Amino acid sequence: MTRAVVVMGVSGCGKSTLGRALATALGWRFVEGDTLHPPANVAKMAAGVPLDDEDRRPFLTRVAQAITAEQPLGVVVSCSALKRSYRDLIRASTGEVTFVLPLLDRDVLLARLALRHDHFMPASLLESQLAALELPGPEERAIVVDGTDTTAAQVAQVLAALRE
Repeated sequence: MTRAVVVMGVSGCGKSTLGRALATALGWRFVEGDTLHPPANVAKMAAGVPLDDEDRRPFLTRVAQAITAEQPLGVVVSCSALKRSYRDLIRASTGEVTFVLPLLDRDVLLARLALRHDHFMPASLLESQLAALELPGPEERAIVVDGTDTTAAQVAQVLAALRE
């Protein structure tokens, strides 16, 4: 079984909530990907400016480093990993990683983001994230779950898929 899981997706999809719950269920460490962004990225997003591929490179490198450091013991990391190239960069540095994508529709995401007042990522950036999102292909090691299911149901689905 993989010893590294990245819970991916756009802002508001529940990456952190699912990631924490999944790490607890597995007895692994959880790493909040938002803490791995360089300060310049956080400032840019807080100003409502989407990150480009060059902005994301140091962040993705930090995500890969966090996975590599914890992988022998097991780790779950939250990271948008919106594009295949981002996931490929993480995999190239870490080896076997399973990506988990909680999927939700735009209206549900907007409603969730409207309730978040303590996060640097404004709802105005959702459209750019949705435009950038490349769903994992069948050849990628990925598990897609219904983001509207309860966290417990999502965790159960991921655990079952990881055992297969």
